[in-house]
Amino acid sequence: MPEPIFSDLYRDTEHLVWAPTEQVRRRGRQRTRRTRIAAALAAAVAVGVVTSGVALARPDVAPPPVPPATVVPSTPAPTRSVTPSAEPSASGTPTPDRTIGRPSGTTGGSTGRPPTRTIPAAAMLQLADLPKGFTTPAKVDGDWSLESATVHCDNESPALDTGQVASRSVQFDSPSDWIVERVTRHSGTSATTVMKRVRQLVTDCEPAHPDDSFSVLAESLGGDDAVLVGGEIDGTPARWVVVRQGDLVAQLRVDHQTTPREARRVVGWVVNRLCAGTDSC
Repeated sequence: MPEPIFSDLYRDTEHLVWAPTEQVRRRGRQRTRRTRIAAALAAAVAVGVVTSGVALARPDVAPPPVPPATVVPSTPAPTRSVTPSAEPSASGTPTPDRTIGRPSGTTGGSTGRPPTRTIPAAAMLQLADLPKGFTTPAKVDGDWSLESATVHCDNESPALDTGQVASRSVQFDSPSDWIVERVTRHSGTSATTVMKRVRQLVTDCEPAHPDDSFSVLAESLGGDDAVLVGGEIDGTPARWVVVRQGDLVAQLRVDHQTTPREARRVVGWVVNRLCAGTDSC
């Protein structure tokens, strides 16, 4: 006799109409497909939630771009030009404020000294520079310059006053000799041209007398340029020292027996003084 459980199962399914095999298989495949799609959708939703959470939690993830705001142009307010006010100095005299971006000096060299058309007294030789026995006369006597000596040259000599804007002279006497100094200021690079012409004057001179002669006895004696010129005029020796420092040229008539070594010492005195009148030192 069959078991009661199988008897009940037979009784419940005895009159049941079963669907064809192919239909059962098709329904099974459809159910499997729906299950897979549902699982994929659930996974996608889960990933989206996690990604959103990470993006919110990480500060290094850039937020989506924000559309630019619309700017309405407006008319700028007029600005006032402010003039630097003057401040009282220690002496009570108002002094203007310094302007940012503008050099404190005007024109000139490294010290900002403005250009000048004069020769200061401090740029000239002083009695204290010379050996004992010299005195300072009231004025310069006669024409002692190198240019004046060129009258003993048959050919025309170049001028030494090119670009000259100022001149000053001083003379010192002693019981046995005298020293005369003339300092000239020249515009632009004319001082350099003067030194070239000094050499040209000496080397190109065609003596009018067989006993006359000119020559450069020494060079590079100091300053920016310096030469010792020697001459024989009517049998009498003569010496000139010519020195350039910046835009100043000093010409000195010195003792007729001055040697190159002595001339270098004189140039040292001269340059020290010329630095008071030029920015090139």
